[in-house]
Amino acid sequence: MDARRMLAPAIARCAALLLAGCTLGPDFHAPDPPSSTRYLPAPSADTLTAEAATQRFVAADDIRADWWTLFASPKLDALVGQSLAASPTLDEARARLVEAQRNRDAGASAALWPSANLRTGIERQRIDPSVLGFPAAPNPGPFTLYNIGVDVSYTFDVFGGTRRQLEGLAAQVDYARFELEAAQRMLAANIVTTALRQASLVAQIDALERIAGAQRDSLSIAQHRYGLGAIAEVELANQRALTAQTAARLPPLRAELAQTAHRLAVYAGREPAATDTTPFTLADFTLPAEIPLTLPSQLAMRRPDVRASEALLHRASADVGVAAANLYPQFTLTGGASSTRTALNEIGNGLNLWNIGLALMQPLLRGPELRARERAAVAAFDAAKAAYRQSVLHALQNVADTMRALEADTRLLAARSDEAAAAQRAYEITRQRFALGAVSQLALLDAERTRLEATLARSEAEAARHADTAALLDALGGGWWGDAPK
Repeated sequence: MDARRMLAPAIARCAALLLAGCTLGPDFHAPDPPSSTRYLPAPSADTLTAEAATQRFVAADDIRADWWTLFASPKLDALVGQSLAASPTLDEARARLVEAQRNRDAGASAALWPSANLRTGIERQRIDPSVLGFPAAPNPGPFTLYNIGVDVSYTFDVFGGTRRQLEGLAAQVDYARFELEAAQRMLAANIVTTALRQASLVAQIDALERIAGAQRDSLSIAQHRYGLGAIAEVELANQRALTAQTAARLPPLRAELAQTAHRLAVYAGREPAATDTTPFTLADFTLPAEIPLTLPSQLAMRRPDVRASEALLHRASADVGVAAANLYPQFTLTGGASSTRTALNEIGNGLNLWNIGLALMQPLLRGPELRARERAAVAAFDAAKAAYRQSVLHALQNVADTMRALEADTRLLAARSDEAAAAQRAYEITRQRFALGAVSQLALLDAERTRLEATLARSEAEAARHADTAALLDALGGGWWGDAPK
C-alpha cells in the first residue's frame, strides 16, 4: 500500500505529460509530386528544334523570376515593373496576406498566453437581512461598493485542438501568400499577352491599310477601264465590294487596339485616359531562342496556384484535428483577486477577495453532433485532396497544351514565311514585267495585294508564336519563387 501511495503521484505526473503532448488529427505531409519526367506522351523538344532552329526547349531547374525579360523589350520591362508596384489587384492581395498574418498572430496570442482582465466598478447596493434569514438583524440601509481586481483564465490544450487551430491559421497565411504570388504571375502574364496582342493589331492594321490603299488604286483603274468600256460593270462592282470589305475590317481592329491600351493602363494602376499613345510593335520583342523547361515535379512544388491548393489541403487537415479534439474534455484554470471596499479611500488596503479553480467541461448529449462534425471535416479533407490533385493535373495540362500550341505555331510560321516569300517573289517578277510593259498596272496591284495579305498572315503567325511562348513561361509557374519581385 505504501508503494502505491508513493507511485501514484509519479504516475499522475507522467499521465499529465503524455496528455500534454497529445495532438489529435492527422499530421500533415505535403503530397508527393508527379513522378512523370515529361509533359507530353513523347518529347517535343526535338520536333521544335528541327522545325525552327531559332527556338528550342532546354532543361532547367528554375525559371528566372522576371521571365518577361527574355523578350528583350525594355519598354515591356518598364511596364511590368510599374504594374507590379501600382496594381490595385496586388494591393488587395497584399492586404489579404497581412489580414491572414494578423489573424494568425491573434490566434497564437490567445492560445499561448492566459487571458487576463482588469475589473473595476462602483456599485450601489441595499441588503434586506430578512431575505437572508435574519429578520431580527438591523437593516444597514443602502451602501456603495468600490471594486478593483484581476481575473485570469487559461484553457489547457490537452488534446491539441488549439494547436491544430494555429496550424490551420498558419496554412491560411501560406494560402494568402501563394494567392499573392498567383496574382503577380497573372498580372505579368496579362501584361505580356496584351502587349503582344497590341503589337499584332498594329501589324494587322498597318498591313490592312496598305491593302486597302492598293485596292483603292485598283478600283480607280477599274473605274477608268469601265469608262473606256474595257471591262463589264460586274467587274467594277466586284472591285468595289472587295475594297469596302477590306475597309470594314479596320474599325473593329482599331477599337480593339484602343482597348488593349486601356487594359495596359489599368494593369499599371492608371486610368484609361492616361494610356500610352505609343503602342507596342512586334519590333519591340525578340523571340527567346531558348525556352527553359522544368520537370513536372518542380512545377507542382513551385507553381503558385498548386501551392495555394496545397495550403488549403493543409488547413483542411488541421480542421480534422480540431473536430476530433472537440469530442474530448477541456480543462480551464481560473483565478481572480480583488479589493472590494465600502469606502473609496480604503480600496488600496489590500486584497480581500480571491478565488482559484480548475474547471472541466465535457460535452454531454452532443456525441452524435460532434462525431458528425468530425466526419464532415474528414470529408472536407478528402475533397481538398481531390482539389489538389485536380490543380496539379490542370497545371500539367496547361503546360502540355501550350507546348503543343507552340509546336503548331512553329509549323504555321514556317508555312506563312514560305507563303510570304513566294508572294514577295511573285510581286518582284510582276513589277519587273510591268516595267517592261508586259503586264497591266492592275496585275501589279493585285500582286502587291497578295504580297501584303501574305505579310499580314505571317505577322499574325509571328505574334501567335510570341504569345504562346509567353503562355508557356507562365504555365511553368512564371518564375514566382526565389527572388520574385514583390
